Amino acid sequence: MKTLIQLIIVPILLLVQQTAFAQSDTKNKIQQVETNLVGSIQVAGEKPASIQERMAFYKVNGLSIAVIQNYHIAWAKGYGLANDSLKIPVTTNTLFQSGSISKSLNAVGVLKLMQDKKLDLYSDINTYLNSWKFPYDSLSKGKKITVANLLSHTGGLTVHGFEGYNKNKPLPTIPQILDGSPPANSAAVRSMYAPGLRSEYSGGGVTISQMVVMDITHEPYADYMKREVLQPLGMVNSTYAQPPVGIEPKMLATAYYANGKQVPGKYQIHPEQAAAGLWTTPTDLAKYIIETQLAYEGKSAKVLNQATTKLRLTPYLDKTAALGVFVDELDGTKYFQHGGANVGFRNQYYGSLEGGNGVVVMVNSDRDDIIKEVINSVAKVYGFKGLYRSNIKTLVVVPEAVLQTYVGKYAITPTVTVTITYEDGKLMGQPTGQPKLSLYPESQTKFFLKEVPVQVEFSKNTEGKVDKVILNENGHKNEAKKIQ
Repeated sequence: MKTLIQLIIVPILLLVQQTAFAQSDTKNKIQQVETNLVGSIQVAGEKPASIQERMAFYKVNGLSIAVIQNYHIAWAKGYGLANDSLKIPVTTNTLFQSGSISKSLNAVGVLKLMQDKKLDLYSDINTYLNSWKFPYDSLSKGKKITVANLLSHTGGLTVHGFEGYNKNKPLPTIPQILDGSPPANSAAVRSMYAPGLRSEYSGGGVTISQMVVMDITHEPYADYMKREVLQPLGMVNSTYAQPPVGIEPKMLATAYYANGKQVPGKYQIHPEQAAAGLWTTPTDLAKYIIETQLAYEGKSAKVLNQATTKLRLTPYLDKTAALGVFVDELDGTKYFQHGGANVGFRNQYYGSLEGGNGVVVMVNSDRDDIIKEVINSVAKVYGFKGLYRSNIKTLVVVPEAVLQTYVGKYAITPTVTVTITYEDGKLMGQPTGQPKLSLYPESQTKFFLKEVPVQVEFSKNTEGKVDKVILNENGHKNEAKKIQ
């Protein structure tokens, strides 16, 4: 017969062993993720890179990540510097501007109003707008724009995104932004065509939804979102306040351009809070993703119930654009996702509709290449089906004499050219206003880029001289004639 001590100690020892094994397994997986970065294109035989190597290559100062497995945060970690001049490291509590990921949480807030029967998702937006009214004109063809149109980018509205404002510049009100009136630095939000025809991205339309929230609640947008969305989701380190208030400056990541130089003022201010104003962390976004996954299955309802969550994750007109999210089917697995891009910040999250898996990556840089590589690594290590997207290509040897015939300047349009040079035994391509990129040969005439999904094919005329290049990007071909 087991003694009382045995009955107590044995389970404790088993728990300790299980915990130690889980910690060891997680540590091992973190190390694998950190050392298996590959891009969308791989060269056969090339070794994967580490996070540190790719951050240095892309001049990315800081990176933060959270991995979700089985409806839990498996781990989160920060890399590099939130501020290079002050040597402030990125931690899991460092806040980044999430850019357009703000739209996902905005949709949760708007749908909470619908769930509370304070708005009808399919009524004319002017029913709820008091501080400002949308000026319908002939382009809308007599059709009314709904809140559902705003959240799904199907309102036929202008203004794709916003560049933000310097800290020392006067900030416009939301009505001024919507009318394109000074000191707003963006155009007026108006109709391009009738609503409900197709999905065409409009940060302007989402900003109208911010005005709807403010007019219904009669309170500042950031206050409503904090109380009704961020706090219930446990997103304790996040805020829509612009500029952020009550947060130590060292907790805010500094923004950097693609060349690694700091954005003046450290970051831009975004009064367009619903479209681009959320400061957050990968850990907080992971909490939002997990709650969405659980609510979708009817296992939680911290903000939205199952019915409203399913509505939010249902594409509205096309196959991908839902309400504040995009739904992608990748190798048979469905993910809800959104990216974000403010000046000096790039971000991306994915959450599976089933199984409780996901990943969030945020950087304080205008370069997003590393984000795709980190997601590839996470997907490979954790077996997240559909998220690993990398093709292996085999290089061929092209004689120098042949490569030299491709050197020259090629015109895509009267103002955009591609300059091909021969440097250190290989071809380099440089579009107008862009950095030089290496061209890798897969045949004697066809080359590919590793950083972006573009193939370059050189073509000869009847006299046997190279007279143009054909640029193929995801099936879209453009010809560029040789002009020099």
